[in-house]
Amino acid sequence: MHDAGNPQRLQRAVDDLSSGFGLWRLAWALASGDIKERYRGSVLGPLWLTLSTALMLGMLGVLYAKLFRIDLASYLPWLSASLVIWGVLLQSVNDACITMTSSEGVIRQMPLPYTLHALRAVFRNALVAAHNLPLILIVLALFGIMPGWEALMAIPGLILLAFCAFWAGLLFGAVCARFRDIPPIIASIMQIAFFMTPIIWKPELVGHWQPWLPLNPFYSMMEIVRAPLLGRPFPLIEWVASLVYSGLLGVAAFALFARFRNRIAFWV
Repeated sequence: MHDAGNPQRLQRAVDDLSSGFGLWRLAWALASGDIKERYRGSVLGPLWLTLSTALMLGMLGVLYAKLFRIDLASYLPWLSASLVIWGVLLQSVNDACITMTSSEGVIRQMPLPYTLHALRAVFRNALVAAHNLPLILIVLALFGIMPGWEALMAIPGLILLAFCAFWAGLLFGAVCARFRDIPPIIASIMQIAFFMTPIIWKPELVGHWQPWLPLNPFYSMMEIVRAPLLGRPFPLIEWVASLVYSGLLGVAAFALFARFRNRIAFWV
């Protein structure tokens, strides 16, 4: 018998996570359907995004290599890794903001766990990333750069990115459903973060400020994937910072999800 004075929010949140992960096949099917629906009627489908990214890499690579007076052979691999990984991160944040509102019809009609919708967004972005990440290897091959076994360390970095994307979906998905002004604010923050993060410029250019870059969570999360692919030294400080940021995000997301889970259906 349910006691209204003791809603057992924590247990219900844990049950939601458990049942949601148990439905990961459904989340994958829904994510695949989202990609097919997005590019329905298109000849190349998601490859259009890959081609547009490749075109942007070529144009920006030549332009900024000239502006920064950097050799194109050393700059374009950096830019390709940076822009592709940033694209994954940016899309994950944008999708996190609409995790619940984009599933409004399902939430109102079917008693599915909210975890399912967060997983759906993660899988959807993973499918898009799978089309763009090979661009990094293509650019490296064009310039004769062959990553060693250390490149495999990018895989744990991608897994940590997926972990953050999932918790961001639960956190921002609920907050943005309640306050519809939050998504534009987050979009503005991401625009600022693009220029404040070493993406089109290298960390060495900030001189004595470089040791402070791990305070930027976007830099740390990007570097744990980018550094192994480019053969840079193992980013120990960035890994520590990323684990701290991920832990804080997970704790904050679970706390908010447990507290307000029963209101999400009314917010959407």
